[in-house]
Amino acid sequence: MTFADAQIKAARALREAGIDAAAGDARRLVAFAAGVRPEALIVMGPDPFDAWDRLEVVIAARIARQPVAQIVGERLFWGRSFRVTPDTLDPRPETEELVAEALKAPFTRVLDLGTGTGCLLLTLLAERVEAEGVGTDVSDAALDVARENANRLGIGPRARLALCDWFGAETGPFDLIVSNPPYIPAAEIPGLAPEVREWEPTGALTDGGDGLGAYRAIAEGAASRLAPGGRLIVECGAGQARDVAAILEAGGLTLDTILTDMDNRERGAALRLA
Repeated sequence: MTFADAQIKAARALREAGIDAAAGDARRLVAFAAGVRPEALIVMGPDPFDAWDRLEVVIAARIARQPVAQIVGERLFWGRSFRVTPDTLDPRPETEELVAEALKAPFTRVLDLGTGTGCLLLTLLAERVEAEGVGTDVSDAALDVARENANRLGIGPRARLALCDWFGAETGPFDLIVSNPPYIPAAEIPGLAPEVREWEPTGALTDGGDGLGAYRAIAEGAASRLAPGGRLIVECGAGQARDVAAILEAGGLTLDTILTDMDNRERGAALRLA
């Protein structure tokens, strides 16, 4: 069997199981099983493939709807590789919009609420070598992943990770607070794709209510922890941005802009402490 044969066979198995983007998933799984980077497959098509036993295992995992990022253990975010496990959300392209907005202005102290993999905090610190920051999370397991990612990126000394609910004992002042909190209404969880519903941590997806509970908690503490002129940038679900902005404005902040994703959907808000 060649690498090309393995990709064809893997894609067929995934397609028959109803997996979307079967060809792309097959490419990543073949590369992972063989221990090579996906881009290497471009020239390895006719080469012998001797990792079929391992490939069968990861194909079975994907057919069980485990996300590819969890299977291979990593996801690219803002051009960097982040460790991903079932204890963390899989970083998504929409979240990169928060990074883009944050980098429009300087900052030296940043707080990431519900840090998960640490993709937001660590990306910002990697882009601003003079900055330091704190990431909070209620999950010890998620913080272990974030800590591993910080060390892999070589910025562990500048990133402090704290086990607490939202702000905990963090008093600031911070000139930037970012968050991708749980925002999916509980009533929508059953309708999510099984890759999300069954494999990502429920507590990172939903507040168990209307999906706005996290923003109410953030609104209670953000203004008192921001430096004058400091910014708060949050992600939210499609259709929530105006409600989220209103909640945060009631907490003493001023709306700068509503963030949109690549499909021009409103997916976040950036606010400022006057």
